[in-house]
Amino acid sequence: MDRNRLFWASRRGMLELDLVLLPFLENVYDTLDEADQQRYIKLLDEQDQDLFAWFLRREDPADPDLLRIVQIIRDNTGLQE
Repeated sequence: MDRNRLFWASRRGMLELDLVLLPFLENVYDTLDEADQQRYIKLLDEQDQDLFAWFLRREDPADPDLLRIVQIIRDNTGLQE
């Protein structure tokens, strides 16, 4: 996915998600290895309410690939416990 499409896919219907995903894309995404970048792209297919719950640690994704990228995002965007 080219950078412009990735930016627009990272823009969500919830301001709270934009405040997590857009800084992550800007500051961390390029440092990820190819597998984690693909996990991020896969994550963008998920529903906003699921992303919100995962980032706030209300629940974790069942898919181990999604759990890995959610944890990376939590660790790099001030969402630590």
